[in-house]
Amino acid sequence: MTFSRGVSSVMPAAGSAPRPTPAAPPAADPGVQEMAVVYCEANFGAMDGKTANGLVRYSERYRIAAVIDSTQSGLDAGAVLGEDPNGIPICEDLDAALAVGGNAASVFIFGMAPSSGVLSAVERSVVLDAISRGMNIVNGLHEFLNEDPEFVAAASRTGVTILDVRRPRAKKDLRMFSGRIASVTCPRIAVLGTDGAIGKRTTATVLTRALNERGIKAVLVGTGQTGLIQGARYGVAIDAIPCQFASGEMETAVVEAFEGEHPDVIIVEGQGALSHPAYLTSSFILRGSQPQAVILQHAPARTVLGDFPDVPMPTPASEIHLIETFAATKVIGLTINHERMTDAEVTAAITLYELELGIPATDALTRPTDRLVEMVVAAFPELAVNAATSSP
Repeated sequence: MTFSRGVSSVMPAAGSAPRPTPAAPPAADPGVQEMAVVYCEANFGAMDGKTANGLVRYSERYRIAAVIDSTQSGLDAGAVLGEDPNGIPICEDLDAALAVGGNAASVFIFGMAPSSGVLSAVERSVVLDAISRGMNIVNGLHEFLNEDPEFVAAASRTGVTILDVRRPRAKKDLRMFSGRIASVTCPRIAVLGTDGAIGKRTTATVLTRALNERGIKAVLVGTGQTGLIQGARYGVAIDAIPCQFASGEMETAVVEAFEGEHPDVIIVEGQGALSHPAYLTSSFILRGSQPQAVILQHAPARTVLGDFPDVPMPTPASEIHLIETFAATKVIGLTINHERMTDAEVTAAITLYELELGIPATDALTRPTDRLVEMVVAAFPELAVNAATSSP
């Protein structure tokens, strides 16, 4: 099945059918939400802007005041993502972004996730400028700013903090796989994908909220920098962990979520793809969390991998075969990333994939979230009992 429209992007195609806005996130106590500006120069709405894209859609930890991207200055962030306007402006520079909230923003979030994982010279100067203004820094890159003497000195002068989200604990404190995952008695569902930056975190977030709204207590375990910045209470930036400890850190995060929340179901955010030539952390997610089920996220209009234009995209069928061969799990559904697709093409893709794969398919953002819940309940009928007993 092919919906080829050239090199893909997470930004919707012009002329695509209007998309309903996902259900609003749970209200957060404004007293604990810090106001933040997100830097995403020339990348907002695109694949490398996935951290900014995710924070604009949903954030428990920060209240997003503005996004910095001079190439889209003056636009509304929600509208750029193809959703309803959300009142978050895209600004020319840091001066303009701070003016939006009357200089109330105290946090500067680096909102891009380039494959290099490091700051460019221009980006370094922008972050240093934010530090000079007394803003705390949230950094999701593989480059740890707390290990850079220039940033450490600048932060010391102004008394600000730098949070390196991906920085793992000291090696002596990293956990090996222990087998404790066997003590987790509730279902575990991993949301994996056929490529990186394909919407796994978004689908996992929407699914977790939808299950909770239906009375099924679900907890999300984050595995990447964006989910942790958004406020995931459990998780680990798995791609920054030395491989010997990656399965154990994944296992520990799931066990902590189970023991801390006593949920009906645990949703595990995926990373990369099991078939991916570079982003291999799906293997540790499968080994460490040992999910009984997988939901697979796919972008039908992508013909090549996002960061590797010479590598063709895998098909859902081939990825499902690989996942079910590699791990003792079952793919229970397919979710669509609708980038560069019209609504009619999404409908056609859902129908055709259900016929081809024999599993339910949906789009977490443009179709009712009940379809996601039904996908899960069909695989784990006992959860329907939980929902029924939780109903008023």
